[in-house]
Amino acid sequence: MSLDEAIMEAATAGNQLPTLRLYAWEPACLSLGHAQPVADVDLPALEQRGWQLVRRPTGGRAILHTDELTYSVCAHQENPLMTGGILESYRRISLALTRGLEKLQINANADHQYGLPEGSRLNAAVCFEVPSNYEITANGKKLIGSAQARRSLGVLQHGSLPLFGDLTRITEVLKFEAPGERTAAARRLLDHATTVKSILGVAPTWENAAESLKQAFQEQIQVELVENPPSQAEIERAHYLEIEKYANPAWTYRI
Repeated sequence: MSLDEAIMEAATAGNQLPTLRLYAWEPACLSLGHAQPVADVDLPALEQRGWQLVRRPTGGRAILHTDELTYSVCAHQENPLMTGGILESYRRISLALTRGLEKLQINANADHQYGLPEGSRLNAAVCFEVPSNYEITANGKKLIGSAQARRSLGVLQHGSLPLFGDLTRITEVLKFEAPGERTAAARRLLDHATTVKSILGVAPTWENAAESLKQAFQEQIQVELVENPPSQAEIERAHYLEIEKYANPAWTYRI
């Protein structure tokens, strides 16, 4: 999270080109949305499993990051990819994401606009149970969850593509009033979300999935992506943000 924000700041200041970042998580980590209460989390269960906890700079609900490919896109608000507001930029990025999934032989859809649902306890805590505007679905189930933040003139959008694994693991580290609620939440999650392996019968390697997204972004927005490591300034800024923000309980537990 620190590096995503550092890259966004650099791209906004003109010190870095617009950036597509593809990465994974080790160990598994539960991320909370910017305004999500930490009371949603069963902290002893999280610690028992050796999973970490972070609060994202973007909105939305909890995601368990494991067995996945995570993407982030950072750019100035005046970049053609980001102009026109949040929904329009979501739509443009979703077209690249669905093209990437097509390269993995997945027929995905992003032509949706949803209102925020009411009802179940899971809806209040878990990102992948319900799709929102221009998020990616396949076979009627959510496949890529995304969120966007705009700070000053910068834009950061990042999202999660589950490649394989048991999606219901997230319910093991969230609070429920009764065991039956946890079971029902896990069932609803499987009804509404999916993984690449569940669709194809086999999971692609992380490298193959990343290459598919890279090619798709190049084709969709008609740019050439050049691989570069983070700059020294970005690394130093990310270290600062880690200490002062993302690894600081004052940020993680502020709500």
